[in-house]
Formats: sequence, C-alpha cells, structure tokens
Amino acid sequence: MSVKIITVAKQLPQYSRATADILPFLDGWLHGQEERFIKKVKKIFEGAAVDKRYSIMDPEEVFTATSFEDKNDIYSREMIILGEQVLEKALKKSGWDPQTLDYIITVSCTGIMIPSLDAYLINKMKLRQDIVRLPVTEMGCAAGISGIIYAKNFLKANPGKRAAVIAVESPTATFQLDDFSMPNIVSAAIFGDGAACALLSSYEEDRGPEILDEEMYHFYDAEHMMGFKLTNSGLQMVLDIEVPDTIASHFGDIIHPFLKKNNLEIKDIDHMIFHPGGKKIVTTVESLFSGLGKNIDHTKEVLKQYGNMSSATVLYVLERIMDGNPESGERGLMLSFGPGFSAQRVLLQW
Repeated sequence: MSVKIITVAKQLPQYSRATADILPFLDGWLHGQEERFIKKVKKIFEGAAVDKRYSIMDPEEVFTATSFEDKNDIYSREMIILGEQVLEKALKKSGWDPQTLDYIITVSCTGIMIPSLDAYLINKMKLRQDIVRLPVTEMGCAAGISGIIYAKNFLKANPGKRAAVIAVESPTATFQLDDFSMPNIVSAAIFGDGAACALLSSYEEDRGPEILDEEMYHFYDAEHMMGFKLTNSGLQMVLDIEVPDTIASHFGDIIHPFLKKNNLEIKDIDHMIFHPGGKKIVTTVESLFSGLGKNIDHTKEVLKQYGNMSSATVLYVLERIMDGNPESGERGLMLSFGPGFSAQRVLLQW
C-alpha cells in the first residue's frame, strides 16, 4: 500500500515589497547607529539573494514598535485567513471534497495560537467532526517535511485515507525592533511570510508521486544553533554563524546512507527539493550537490521570489517541480534543516 502526495498549493499574504523598497525603512530603524554599521546592514539585505518578500503586515507596521501581544494578534488573525485560503486552493486543485479529509496537520513556529490553526479550519470549512488533528509548532524550517513524514506514517497505517499538511508562517511577526544583533538582521534580510498546503492519500486510485521512504537525522549537541528565544518583546531569532559549515560537515552522513538504504545513489535522483534556508546555506549545499552532478535551481528561484518562509518554503519548491509534470519513474529527494539541530528527508518517485 503506497502513500502519495497528490497536490501542493501556495498562498501569499496581501503585502509585498521588493528588497530595494525595504532599504528606506532601514534608515528609520537604524537611526542613531554608526554609519559603518548602517552600510553593513544594507549590504546584508542587498546581498541576501532575495529580490522580493511578502508579509501579513504593511512594512510601516513591521517597523513600528508594538507589543508581543499586538504582533501575535495579527499573526493569529492572518494565519487563519491564509490557512483557509491555501487549504481551499489545494482541495480545488485536487478536486477533493473537504469532508474526505481524515487527518489535518498544521505547521507553524512564528507565533502562538491555542487553540491551534487546525481547530479554526475544522469550523470554517466544516471538516468532519472525527478528523484527526496534529499541530506541529516547534520544529522551525524543517517542519514542512516533518508534517509530510507524520502524514505518511498515519496514511501507511490506514489504507484509503486522506491527509492535509498546512504550513503557515510569518517570520515578519517575529522581527525585533530593538535588537541590532546579526541573527535579527540576517533573519530580517532573508525571511518572508507565506503558506502552503500538501494533500496526501493512501487511496489506490489517487495519483501523485509516491513516498518511498522518509527519515530524520539529529545532530548531537547542536541545540544552540537555531531557534527562537521567547522574550518579553516576542520571539527572538537564534541563528548561529556555524550553521552552513555544520550542514556541510554532516552532508555525506545525511544523504548517502539514506539513499543506500533504498538501493540508490545520488545519480539516481532527478529532482533536488531542498529548503532554501538562506544564501549561505544555499551556496554551501549547491556546491555539494554540483559536485555530485545535481542542481538546486528551483530552490534558488523560490528564495529569490519569496525569501525563506520557514516551514512552508520547501513546499513551494515541491510545487514548482510537481507542476512541471515529471516523467513516470523519476525520483525526488526532499531535504530541510531546522532547530534541534536536525535534517528531514523524504524520497519520492513519480
């Protein structure tokens, strides 16, 4: 019995700005800082390989001092809107009735909602009253693939069922106005807001790439490398400068044993579906993949057009590849990294 990804859809918030249009806001934010520091910050934004980003807030709102409560209220309101929009879009794309969903997984790490998003979607879209729900809240950028792994395991144990994985993120809601540290600046330069939904099925008649295998890889003694610190002003970004080098040092252990377990090598993979964490991570992984004769062009394009939308971003890459209608027999490798520190992998075959 196989589990397949049937469709992927994305949904963007109402506000957007080109990176060039963000730079004037930096002058107001950085007023009073040393000129050399201001130039450095602008250079980081200009060199982030992000041409445009979307947000649940107008830029003036992002760069206005408000409380954690105020920003989280906006996050909660807009995540419900985006979640409903993207689930509706995915269901329409697949031709599914909302009542056919058996399992709903919602993924987010950029705000706090209790009840979680899935409870609101059950009511708004009149999903079944016996639907099984799972909110995934603390796995960061890796959680898009984590959600797919959880859905796959549920569906594998339950033939003839359907699941939705909905990732909604607003990193702009975590921006810290009084924090001039490099992690806050770098995250502001590379992150954007967005939502995505993947629909999975264990119905024999449903068509889509089959999940051949999935696995998590956990780095020892690396909890300090990535995450959020909950402060009185909100979720403060934790981002260690060693992340790209740490990924590179573990790359062989992350990729090759996983493929070998499935009697495959990297040459057997047709589509690299890699989460674009940021320019440095993309450059690091691209150099490793290119040495193996592969490219991550879709990953770079998603980063360029939208920025890093945390857990939702890898699903944007997957959507681009699925919309290209890969040929039967082609394989894809999904890969993302997140707090813990951990790597998540999914092997697909069309």
